[in-house]
Amino acid sequence: MSSTVTATDVLRDAYGRIRDALPGLIGRLDDRTLLWRPDRDANSIGWLAWHLTRVQDDHVAGVGRVQQVWTREGFHDRFGLPYEVENIGYGQTSAEVGAFNVTDVDLLVGYHDSVHTMTMRVLDELEAASADGGSDGDSGYARVVDAHWDPPVTVAVRLVSVIGDAQAHLGQIGYLRGMAQRR
Repeated sequence: MSSTVTATDVLRDAYGRIRDALPGLIGRLDDRTLLWRPDRDANSIGWLAWHLTRVQDDHVAGVGRVQQVWTREGFHDRFGLPYEVENIGYGQTSAEVGAFNVTDVDLLVGYHDSVHTMTMRVLDELEAASADGGSDGDSGYARVVDAHWDPPVTVAVRLVSVIGDAQAHLGQIGYLRGMAQRR
């Protein structure tokens, strides 16, 4: 019996931890707490949940060369945010963050669940390409997905950076939740 753990196994576990943590952090929060910002330049819990999911959706869809869940499954319309469809929250102004008004926890968690499902499919395809030895020369974890950086960003680096970003935002959500509940 083989007990080999692959890179894909580790990635599946890490993304699963994000999916498992989010509902517990935002579940049962009232509208006021979801949108509370400790000051006018801070992010809210709801915005952070949306943003970490948008980044994962955008970046993993890019890795998998698939359409983002945001548009494919109509989440852009369901959220009804005043942002351009491609916006993932990166570099938004305080006013743009303040325009976030979604308080439907089920919508936030449902969007994340759909992104997680897409993420697992992309990881399955990467695993298959790696097992194949990346014979097409343009698949697997070493494929460059962003040549604008030095060194260029590979699939592996992109996937790990999304995990790190999401984990940081989960920590921010937990901290904000505690602050909001004690205010």
